[in-house]
Amino acid sequence: MDDISPLIKRVARGKHGSEHLSQDEAKFIFSRLLQPDADLLQLGAFLIAQRMKGETSAELAGFVQAAHAHIAHFSQHTAPIHAVDLPCYAGKRRATHAYLIAALQARDQGLPIVVHGVQDIAGRVTAWQVLQHAGIASASNLADAQAIVQKDGMVYLDLADFCPDLNRIYHLRSRLGVRSFANTVARLLNPLQCQGQLNGFFHTPYAEYMAKANVLLGQQRSLIFMGAEGEPELYADRQRVVNKQQGSNIESLSFKDSAQSIYPKKAVATLATIHDDFQRLLDQPAQGREAATIQRMLAALIWAAAKSEDIPQSA
Repeated sequence: MDDISPLIKRVARGKHGSEHLSQDEAKFIFSRLLQPDADLLQLGAFLIAQRMKGETSAELAGFVQAAHAHIAHFSQHTAPIHAVDLPCYAGKRRATHAYLIAALQARDQGLPIVVHGVQDIAGRVTAWQVLQHAGIASASNLADAQAIVQKDGMVYLDLADFCPDLNRIYHLRSRLGVRSFANTVARLLNPLQCQGQLNGFFHTPYAEYMAKANVLLGQQRSLIFMGAEGEPELYADRQRVVNKQQGSNIESLSFKDSAQSIYPKKAVATLATIHDDFQRLLDQPAQGREAATIQRMLAALIWAAAKSEDIPQSA
């Protein structure tokens, strides 16, 4: 079947008539829509219909598999053993990237870290915008990324470079007016097939959807959690909704409140503050909430790297 309109019709029948797609159907339709010459009307219709219906884990897994086929040499380049995948697609505007300080510390302890995301997000500071000042190299393809992470222990990959077809759809948000499932798919890509993954989300239902999608994708272990501002950063003051996925097993975790100050609720006055605070954390030991966050994240990274059997939930 080359015509995808029957599948769009099934998804777009409305509140009481829409149907979920199978994993294979989701892979098929998104493979077609990822093509640079895909019909833009069909693409927009499908993205909005899925947004209104809501994605299933099987659909997400199929979408990810379709995107994998659009990553050059995906099956040929993998990260070293014990590597951790860290997808960063939200950016920060309320506090700096404490989780990346933990990632740098994990790198220094010998754990390979693969960060991927988008270079710029309006009104936010992205992972790459702070990591480049910490001396982290960016790779333009998987072969270079594999070589850099083996040499340096940490690498950054930009979605525009390693999966431009998904990047094009990801950046349709300003025209659609809402996020699409492309944002979640990007988070689940794991381009260098790291055995561990830490993945943040913003909306509660995605804890289950993403964890089950990782099971279907054969991910060895992942921690899926409501992250600070949507980034893969565990809260120190509170932590709701955490799913630990290991093989086919999914377990709900509950972290204790570290009794530190709460995560800021308002954006900083100027984004330069976030850059300055990241440099401060590079130059001197963290204190208070930031220190507790880094400790918690470092424990999660060590677990994701299969260097510990469990995550201390009192960290």
